[in-house]
Amino acid sequence: MNRFAALLDRLAYEPRRNAKLRLAAAYLRETPDPDRGYAHAAMTGALTFRNAKPALIRGLIAERTDPVLFGLSYDYVGDLSETVALMWPTPQAGAPGHNRPPAPTLTEVVETLASASRSELPARLAGWLDHLDEIGRWALLKLITGNLRIGLSARLAKTALAQIGEMEPNAIEEVWHGLEPPYESLFAWIEGRGPRPESVDPAPFRPPMLSHPLEDVTDFRAALDPASFSAEWKWDGIRVQAVAGFHEGRKTARLYSRTGEEISGAFPDLIDALSGDPHFVGAIDGELLILRDGRVQSFNVLQQRLNRKTISPKLIHEFPAHIRAYDLLAEGEEDLRALPFAERRSRLEAFVGRLDPQRIDLSPIVGFPDWPALEAARADPAGAGAGVDAEAVEGVMVKRLDSPYVPGRPKGLWFKWKRDPFVVDAVLMYAQRGHGKRSSFYSDYTFGVWRQGQAGPELVPVGKAYFGFTDEELAQLDRFVRKHTTNRFGPVREVTHTADAGLVLEVAFEGLQRSTRHRSGVAMRFPRVSRIRWDKPPREADRIETLEALLATYPEPETTDP
Repeated sequence: MNRFAALLDRLAYEPRRNAKLRLAAAYLRETPDPDRGYAHAAMTGALTFRNAKPALIRGLIAERTDPVLFGLSYDYVGDLSETVALMWPTPQAGAPGHNRPPAPTLTEVVETLASASRSELPARLAGWLDHLDEIGRWALLKLITGNLRIGLSARLAKTALAQIGEMEPNAIEEVWHGLEPPYESLFAWIEGRGPRPESVDPAPFRPPMLSHPLEDVTDFRAALDPASFSAEWKWDGIRVQAVAGFHEGRKTARLYSRTGEEISGAFPDLIDALSGDPHFVGAIDGELLILRDGRVQSFNVLQQRLNRKTISPKLIHEFPAHIRAYDLLAEGEEDLRALPFAERRSRLEAFVGRLDPQRIDLSPIVGFPDWPALEAARADPAGAGAGVDAEAVEGVMVKRLDSPYVPGRPKGLWFKWKRDPFVVDAVLMYAQRGHGKRSSFYSDYTFGVWRQGQAGPELVPVGKAYFGFTDEELAQLDRFVRKHTTNRFGPVREVTHTADAGLVLEVAFEGLQRSTRHRSGVAMRFPRVSRIRWDKPPREADRIETLEALLATYPEPETTDP
């Protein structure tokens, strides 16, 4: 456990991608099984522990420290694991519990957490914390809460794993899903000690192909030949993978999120349709949407189907789930990913043509002779395609006609060109400390716009943002919060926000929805700080009427009982 803790500590403070990669690869190369397998599972988010909750950690530290001191410390540090790791009292020589077994191995921790009952876990966890140093305690608590925050993506962790056997990361992606920690057969294959792991899963997840922002290509209008690309709408839904196949004469259908999480249980209507359609045997990459009368509904409407614990017949009837197909990854048992996009698209059109259009249809191609024409379509989706509503489209996807379907984010093949975000000037009202590297900074900002109240103009919150600014700007914002705090509510600081004193933030966002949680009645989708308006007095920030006018262009989402 101590060695794993040291790795996490170094990764958390290492800003360079290649240096992170070397650290992770060295650990995986030098650490024996099964510890390294469990470590890799932790770094890729593949471990969950049913009974290990933050409330358990709070309860243990409450028994050992002054609650007021802990509250003040937690407020200052901003991270539960780090606070408890620093405050946990180390047993003194001769004290009860001092002679407990030594620090646990990572394998012991993972396997105990997976099997221990709720009643057994507090004593086990307390014993481990007693025999770990500060870094070990921090790593243990991060592990059990599933919140590592070490700046290492799952893809980068798999890249580190591939380096052990001098393989391509995509080779790891191909066999990853369907394997279980601690991945001993996977390590054996990578190191040349065993065969390639094979799965008999008839409906496996296939790692998705991702894109780069088109704007990141220097002078793309001159650098890229439009004749080499195809374009289609980037729908404002949830990207999914629908898969169905046979094993021993029995058909299995599944629905996966982009990250490989199976979400079949949340969409029984789609699964029934996929299972019952004799023509659907293969794998489709597409967008999960709500379709009514042939028109795509906004993301606000789709949210009525997301994160529901109970899927009622009424919910299914009022919010019918639909897949708009982008790509065909497999047809029957034939893997099509190595084919060029143009050929896969032709196969996709024929494949979808045999399916029930009420559940799966085809994402239309956006024709364009040159980049200005595509830019015009991107700016006005309704004018560029029949049945295309602006609020249902995020922008366009641009794909090379000769591109294979490659897992990860290969360069030069697929691009996304999102519509320009909406922008308003809002006033900073409240701030809270961040987590991890930002635990010492006030980096989470609640902002509001003006409306007419009973006593005159007043600010009402419309959103919260915690990114979009540089490290230098973060330091400036943090200093402003500290110097202009007027009140405190636990970890939250209220800052000066009057008509003449305060800070205006230019906030970019991608959509709006009605919200009963905000006094303003509206909430932003994906807000981010695009600029700090040091030059603008708060009285000149935008008013709620600006957002109401924008909201009026969105269809009102209906609600239903869960």
